[in-house]
Amino acid sequence: MDNNDWLKQLLMVGVGTTSMVAEKLREVSDEWVKDGKINPDQAKGFVDDMVQQIKSEQGNFQDNMERQLRHMLQDLGVPRQTEIDELRGRIDRLERQVRDLENKLWR
Repeated sequence: MDNNDWLKQLLMVGVGTTSMVAEKLREVSDEWVKDGKINPDQAKGFVDDMVQQIKSEQGNFQDNMERQLRHMLQDLGVPRQTEIDELRGRIDRLERQVRDLENKLWR
């Protein structure tokens, strides 16, 4: 499985979890309004604040997961894409030099 796919799946779980938590918060706040503990405006503000906080923490979680994944891959010796691209370029240049030398020998 591609690392990006794994990360996307993890983030989708987080989005689903956020949606479930938001729904439960709405249910609880609706119950509080029904019981007269808070007014509807307070309930909406409460839910909005909590959902915003969860989303903010989810973004931090995503950044931390990406950072940890990069470090883990680095520790395992998995090269970064830029390193692979650089090596491909060097190989292309070397192949061109070899072809040029072969062509000079055959003249």
